[in-house]
Amino acid sequence: MVFPARYTVLWTKKAESQLAETWSAATDRASVTAAANALDADLAADPYAIGESRADSYRIEVQGVLAIIYAVSDLDRTVSVVRVWRIADAD
Repeated sequence: MVFPARYTVLWTKKAESQLAETWSAATDRASVTAAANALDADLAADPYAIGESRADSYRIEVQGVLAIIYAVSDLDRTVSVVRVWRIADAD
C-alpha cells in the first residue's frame, strides 16, 4: 500500500500571533479552533488541493471563520502559513 507524501505545516511567528489574537477576540472560540485544525489537516494532506494561487507563489484559502495566506515548498515538503485573519461575515 502506498501512502501519499504529507507536508509539514509551519506557522510563522506573525501568523501564530494573528491566530492567537483572532481566537482571543472571538465570541465563538470553538469555531476558530475548528477552522485552524481543519486548515492544518488539509494543508498537510495536499496544499495544492485547496486554496487559490496568488502572486509570488503564495496561495489563499478560506476555511470556516478563518482565511490564510500560505506558501508551499515542494523541495522540503513544507507549507508555511504567513498570515491569518477572521473573515468579516463570520461569528
